[in-house]
Amino acid sequence: MEVILSAPRGFCAGVVRAVDVVELCLKNFGPPVYVRREIVHNPHVVSDLRTKGAIFVEELDEVPDGERVVFSAHGVSPQVWQQSKERNLSVVDATCPLVTKVHLEALKYAKDGYTILLIGHKGHDEVIGTMGEAPDITILIQNVDDAKNVQVTNQDKVVALTQTTLSVLDTAEIVNVLKTRYPNLVTRNDICYATSNRQDAIKSITKDVDLVMVIGAENSSNCNRLREVAESQGVPAYLVNEPEDIKDEWLDGVEFVGITSGASTPERLVWEVVNKLNPSKVSTVELVEENVSFLLPKSLR
Repeated sequence: MEVILSAPRGFCAGVVRAVDVVELCLKNFGPPVYVRREIVHNPHVVSDLRTKGAIFVEELDEVPDGERVVFSAHGVSPQVWQQSKERNLSVVDATCPLVTKVHLEALKYAKDGYTILLIGHKGHDEVIGTMGEAPDITILIQNVDDAKNVQVTNQDKVVALTQTTLSVLDTAEIVNVLKTRYPNLVTRNDICYATSNRQDAIKSITKDVDLVMVIGAENSSNCNRLREVAESQGVPAYLVNEPEDIKDEWLDGVEFVGITSGASTPERLVWEVVNKLNPSKVSTVELVEENVSFLLPKSLR
């Protein structure tokens, strides 16, 4: 068996920044440092930070008044910011700057009187936060059927925004339907560079492999999209959170295994999977080199 690693893979700049934020808060201020929701969608990252002293909570009412709290990379709604102010919490915002950009777009188009069609997945933390910016005029579009059936009050003032971690192809299909219905639709390409790069990279190796493993968590949007992209190329694909998830029957008759990982997956997990497979050869196909980085919040610089 041979393993072909897809690149780029793993941590994006937004995830690196978010993890650094928590670690620097622990270093500079000492525990406890509370974190609202998973800082990124990966249980291994969360567990590592928990052992260092981070305390993860679902909602702010679990944080004692006046304590320090970190907001996750997925962003939060204005209502959460208001609650933190009322509780006198010291906030360190680890929201990915590319998610913040979508929030700012929502505010701009809401101010200009547009109906916002947000393409994304119901219940995802990023979607909840973005919709909170203008809840009365934002409509969630999850699929083509939603795009075919959505109704707006002013067809000349409609904008389509997107969650940053969607399938590029699926989103394009939804946008095409919306453009057909609303010729004056304003579209924003909000899918982030890391999401599109990883999807393009895994597509580039599917013709050379018998099976794809996407290393990452079940609740990670970009990991699930990577699995779907590989499957769309006619290759069996599985989401693997850790080496123990691998089933022997997957590998029957398989000579070439393609491996990638989501934007919130630590690289060590990739190599733990590779070591479990014990291949005769490991090679890497790099589609594009990423050199993006984001500034830390002012309080941590």
